[in-house]
Amino acid sequence: MVDRIKINPLNDDQLDEAYLSWYKEDNESFIADELVIVKEEEAKAYYEAGNTIYDMYIEAGDYIIENNLLDEVGIPFNLQDLVKSSWENDVHWHIYGRFDFAGGIDGKDIKLIEFNADTPTTLYESSILQWMLLKANDLDENSQFNNIYEALKDNFKRLIVLDGDIEDFDKRYDGYKILFSSYEGIEEEEVTTKFLETCAREAGYETGFSFLNQVGFDEEKGIFNENEENFEFWFKLFPWEDLAVEEGDLTLILKSIVDNRKAILLNPAYTLMFQSKGMLKILYDLFPDSPYLLETSFSPLKDKKYIEKKIFGREGENCHIFDKDGSTIAKKEGNYEHHKSIYQEFVDYPKDENGLYYQAGVFFAYEPCGLSYRRGDIILDDDSKFIGHMIK
Repeated sequence: MVDRIKINPLNDDQLDEAYLSWYKEDNESFIADELVIVKEEEAKAYYEAGNTIYDMYIEAGDYIIENNLLDEVGIPFNLQDLVKSSWENDVHWHIYGRFDFAGGIDGKDIKLIEFNADTPTTLYESSILQWMLLKANDLDENSQFNNIYEALKDNFKRLIVLDGDIEDFDKRYDGYKILFSSYEGIEEEEVTTKFLETCAREAGYETGFSFLNQVGFDEEKGIFNENEENFEFWFKLFPWEDLAVEEGDLTLILKSIVDNRKAILLNPAYTLMFQSKGMLKILYDLFPDSPYLLETSFSPLKDKKYIEKKIFGREGENCHIFDKDGSTIAKKEGNYEHHKSIYQEFVDYPKDENGLYYQAGVFFAYEPCGLSYRRGDIILDDDSKFIGHMIK
């Protein structure tokens, strides 16, 4: 069983103070009043898994580009050139992503479920909310695997120094500006984006924030805000696969902007390749003996339980779990039916005495830097609870 400790939830004033007001109306439904107890060696194992798997993703990315397999993993045609150019030039730096793992606690082996490499949720909660929960309950706020804030600051510095020493940032920084953007009216996304902006500003950048509909694009001028101010970097909290469908013409302009070196895009376009669950099939082909990988195919598996997922599905939608005989164990409808399917060997998440399942999320910013959990049903969806952790 998953070991946990009971805590007092944050009150409305504390949520307001932390810019988490969207949780106020139904706090108990989305933030657990418990923490998962994690052993030191378990936290280290998550860290090692994240590092190892990210290196595997890099190798798999090279393999896909070299063998022209972007169609295979579902990359829209109007983004493929941008994916390739961002992959082949080191200045396009991956700022952050989140690995979803089964196992790692309760004696279960760590298994990769997927990599949310482009626009992962719960970044702000994992960095700030977990720390507040410990502090508010008079627990040691340092007893967590949670270095997200510092890791993000350092990774923003690497946009300038790349693989060099981050201590050289101040010498090499030349007034470059980063524009941060999210949808207007979605408070959760705005807070997450402004948290990233704070990290970049604390790292030493000039920054700005504009909603997505306020940003301008020009092949010669580059990327600019509503005041016609130009920015050398643009971070968008908006999925690449949605941009390809909803803003097809913009993808061509962005390709020209990148080719003309007018701006650099964050997260880079190649993170869509990592985001694709089709990568799980490529990873399994390349590393079938990895202890972290589950058998994955573009065809239904035989003689074992498996789950069908859409390569760009989110929040558990359009997931279908099958038993060995092909009968349905669980299914969730959704809005991603038009995407290609992958079929992944099914593995049970750790469970508590109430039969609830726990999925670990490990954030990655140059290296694994933070851990949190989601708790819910066998298919974890948008109704699952955020649950923090404590190392003990």
